[in-house]
Amino acid sequence: MSRSNFWRYFIGASGLVLLALLVEAWQVGGALVAPAYRHIEAENLDFPVVETMLDSESGASIATWYASSDDAKATIILLHPIRANRKAMLGRAKFFLDAGYAVVLIDFQAHGESLGRYITFGHLERHDVRAAVVYARKLNPGHRIGVVAISLGGAAALLASPLDVDALVLESVYTTIADAVDNRIAMRIGPLSHVLTPLLLWQLKPRLGVSPSDLRPIDHIAKSQAPVLIANGDLDRHTRITQARQLFDAANKPKRWVVFKGAAHNDLFEYNAKQYKDEVLAFLDRYLKTRQ
Repeated sequence: MSRSNFWRYFIGASGLVLLALLVEAWQVGGALVAPAYRHIEAENLDFPVVETMLDSESGASIATWYASSDDAKATIILLHPIRANRKAMLGRAKFFLDAGYAVVLIDFQAHGESLGRYITFGHLERHDVRAAVVYARKLNPGHRIGVVAISLGGAAALLASPLDVDALVLESVYTTIADAVDNRIAMRIGPLSHVLTPLLLWQLKPRLGVSPSDLRPIDHIAKSQAPVLIANGDLDRHTRITQARQLFDAANKPKRWVVFKGAAHNDLFEYNAKQYKDEVLAFLDRYLKTRQ
């Protein structure tokens, strides 16, 4: 093969590989933002709930459960992780009800029974958080309000800040969308994540109308004036412990840092219920059950 033919072949083959890579990246991006709808039954729960729909400023209607313990004096809003729904928070809901709280559980838009075109990694979901806070305040005007949020839930809560709440618990929350995407790709293909991550981040604008700079929860945490607890597994590869620590360092005082030893991107409540009770519940009791 002559040198000129070789280069024509090489350029053509490279172009096909690049095209295939772009097509694959577009398909992956579509799967990441696709809705995670699911019909949810309120039957056979461990506690009775009041079902309602909340109006989000994004235009979505947010499926919601409310439950209260006897003589509750404070309310905790529970925000689920990505591609989950309010049923993922039932364990925590029962735990907090038994501890003397009322609870609000929501399905983020494009999750569970809340309609929405796309999952937006906190951008539109932040309006759902605000709607939940308004609802909790309306239900119990005299209550102090806490938020317990996992992953997407925490990102949405931070992007919605400042919130009218009295305590904030953030579990396994990403610092920036760039970090979140790169971490997940690196878990699968290693250093090549630095090539593929930009291909996924580029899709945010044409798909969702947002840019990576709009999805940086770490830039919003200082807006929150509520006491904050940040919890993370030390083996979490989705939200690395060093990144979670950066989020903690950027927060205002009072704040608390909690590491679940041996935990990856697990449900921290299920992973170590005793530590959760000793540290997370104690933090919430301090700021929600005692008038400051």
